[in-house]
Amino acid sequence: MSIEFKPIGTFHTDAANIPRHWSISDVRGRIVIEKCYEEGLKSIKAGQNIVVLFYFHKSHRFEPEKLVQTPPHRRQAMGVFSICSPYRPNPIGLSVLEVIDIKENVIFVKRADMIDGTPILDIKPHITDKQECPSYAKPC
Repeated sequence: MSIEFKPIGTFHTDAANIPRHWSISDVRGRIVIEKCYEEGLKSIKAGQNIVVLFYFHKSHRFEPEKLVQTPPHRRQAMGVFSICSPYRPNPIGLSVLEVIDIKENVIFVKRADMIDGTPILDIKPHITDKQECPSYAKPC
């Protein structure tokens, strides 16, 4: 099986120091979506949170010895699937960002943990309340 992704946009920031996780970040930036996908941004509003899937494009190629890593903020070795390391079998990242503003094909966000130039793979709504969940996603 072969899986291929094409970025829908790129993240940009002027920040030099990027936190390792969105939950501790104050970094602001902008997601520039390819113009052909602009219509897909309809209904995204300032103040809402969005889930952003991205590609760790600067990560080194994954090697089996990286299945267990010691994160810089931890003292013990942990399995790669229990940490947020960019060194992964599939270098895909996930962040929950707050939308500050949106203008045409540019989403201005905060709480970013991506470096400048990061390829964006997808954007999804961040749903935390069962009331917000669409009826088609609720169990029968």
